[in-house]
Amino acid sequence: MGDVASDDLAEQLTSSCRTSVGDELRSVTYFTEADEQQLYLREDLEAGADIVGFADDERLGFRTQTDYDTSELGEYLFTVRAFERGYLTRVIVGDHGAFVTTDEMGMGQFEELASAVRSVLADAES
Repeated sequence: MGDVASDDLAEQLTSSCRTSVGDELRSVTYFTEADEQQLYLREDLEAGADIVGFADDERLGFRTQTDYDTSELGEYLFTVRAFERGYLTRVIVGDHGAFVTTDEMGMGQFEELASAVRSVLADAES
């Protein structure tokens, strides 16, 4: 697995996530339909998580974007998955996305995190 994200995009995503959730940030992974790259892993965590497996699951979100296009709920924004020791937040914009893992935190922080990631991904689209 090579570098999928440019250095600038990697830095912007990591920085925006750190700013949004602070020390609760566990990891940041960028992905496309074809590849993935872990951009950040908090130093107290061990490397070796199945990033490819997580990315394969989160790629289903590319389809979700089109499935919900006509929903009365409005535009699809982000997904939060709850786990025993934290959360995974997925944001997709166009043909790329990111999933971010965090420790436990309040719902407002998820909204701020997703907004920050969406902004960086949207800027990278243009």
